[in-house]
Amino acid sequence: MTLGEQISNLLGLATRARKTITGEELVVKEIRSQKAKLVVLSNDASKNTAKKINDKCASFNVELHVFGDRHDLGHATGKEARVAIAIMDDGFAKKLSGLLNEYNRG
Repeated sequence: MTLGEQISNLLGLATRARKTITGEELVVKEIRSQKAKLVVLSNDASKNTAKKINDKCASFNVELHVFGDRHDLGHATGKEARVAIAIMDDGFAKKLSGLLNEYNRG
């Protein structure tokens, strides 16, 4: 199984465990309330969205990763196209962080 598939599977698992929040506005809200542990942004997010999420993550010290496009993220979470996903659980965030760091190094 590729790293990309592992990441998608883990996102799906976190979603089924109700540990993810999707949608730009909701994700920003969770970052602000400091409940988001990690944020995954699609590589085809609009410039405005990418900037907003980047800036919010930077100011609230939330780890941010870019992975896949909106269809990959939507598919991983079993929903329509998604641009941003916030992981609300420390365990999932740690595991995803490791996989995403490895993936982005490749």
